[in-house]
Amino acid sequence: MEYLREVAEDVSPRDRIRNWDEFHTPMPEDQLQVQGARCMDCGTPFCHTGIEINRMASGCPINNLIPEWNDLVYRGLWEEALDRLHKTNNFPEFTGRVCPAPCEGACVLGITSPPVTIKNIEYSIAEKGWQEGWITPQLPKERTGKKVAIVGSGPAGLSAAAQLNSAGHWVTVYEREDRPGGLLMYGIPNMKLDKKKVVMRRLDVLQAEGVTFVCNTEIGKDLPAEQLMREYDAVILCTGSTRPRNLEIPGRELKGIHFAMEFLTANTRTVLEGNPTPDYISAAGKDVIIIGGGDTGTDCVGTSLRHGCNSVTQLEIMPKPAESRTPTNPWPEWPKVYRQDYGQEEAAAMFGDDPRTYVTTATNFEGDEQGNVKAVHTVQVNWMKNEQGRFTPQPIPGTEKVIPAQLVLLAMGFLGPEQMLLDSLGLDRDGRSNIQADTEEYQTSLPGVFAAGDCRRGQSLVVWAINEGRGVAKACDRFLMGKTDLE
Repeated sequence: MEYLREVAEDVSPRDRIRNWDEFHTPMPEDQLQVQGARCMDCGTPFCHTGIEINRMASGCPINNLIPEWNDLVYRGLWEEALDRLHKTNNFPEFTGRVCPAPCEGACVLGITSPPVTIKNIEYSIAEKGWQEGWITPQLPKERTGKKVAIVGSGPAGLSAAAQLNSAGHWVTVYEREDRPGGLLMYGIPNMKLDKKKVVMRRLDVLQAEGVTFVCNTEIGKDLPAEQLMREYDAVILCTGSTRPRNLEIPGRELKGIHFAMEFLTANTRTVLEGNPTPDYISAAGKDVIIIGGGDTGTDCVGTSLRHGCNSVTQLEIMPKPAESRTPTNPWPEWPKVYRQDYGQEEAAAMFGDDPRTYVTTATNFEGDEQGNVKAVHTVQVNWMKNEQGRFTPQPIPGTEKVIPAQLVLLAMGFLGPEQMLLDSLGLDRDGRSNIQADTEEYQTSLPGVFAAGDCRRGQSLVVWAINEGRGVAKACDRFLMGKTDLE
């Protein structure tokens, strides 16, 4: 009631697209304490509920003790605030950067005023911990002798590894890429989450605590899955949801049309190596069309701008969101309102407008004589109910356009985990091809084999993956020891 919401200033869009550095600037401690004071310490806080309403997160999925550490920051007790934060979140430096903050969408203050800057405070607590040397390797007091193999080193795999290692088990994490981190390493661009300064420092701590990482090893291909089951007391699958949704329209076979993650992964590898890798895809001097919205589409926009693209257009089949909550989107649901993420903000600064074109879909790709894509044919759509009562997009005659493009990136989401490993183990799957396992025991149809993260729940947020990693660690510990003290 006494203080206005303030957030840290970012490096200006025109300046930050010149490099791959993180562009968020720290906020002074006195200002952060004022922002912490805005928290009302609600008798019934919704910010840490972690429930789903209308298939969207409301409140923090890992149940962060938000009012507690907000108050501790307000009182200047930073180390105590870090302790509270680590009780529920293994990697606050990650979520403080890349989480969309469903906690803020459920903030009680947000009913009538701008919500508390929870995400910025979380980020600042974590960075203060690293700067002050409070985050150090914490070795388990004793070892159980039990061995656990984790397949996949994304946020679910890493949080499971951290928890099981703290319980005293020997944990080995297998990763098919050349570096551990999964989505955190190769799925999120460097300007959102710095790999060497942020991701690697946490991986170094995990290794110092006793977690073993084995890279360049794809289970089911380089190493038989059956071997893991023989050599380990338990196996946890955290392979993610990595099968991209394709767009089967005429011209899909043309050169210059790529899945978004091919583009983003090769770019991050190039940034890390310092030179273009063989799979590098350049947007320099090209008209880029990105099909699909969401975080992945935004990351493609920001990456293309840093390459020096000639133009960038983002096709979004859904209608443009309202400027503020509508009656059908009440608090504490996630606010489905119009907002510009960093990529759209940068494109607007460079080209004068938000790059998104709403209620528009591609109908076919046009190529040149050499088999390269040169244009995308589009049409606007109207969402109407079909005979089954479901809303489907119907093309609007007369709204057809042809947009020049020498690079097309498909960012339409993911269909589930890759099936080869699942087939080799004979695991049961749900109707969406995800691994069948509940949220209590995380046990698959194969005894001693567990699943967590996007390969179990489907494509989701990093914070949900951390939640699942902690949950499966608890279930696995109980399976190994008959009981568990993990939270």
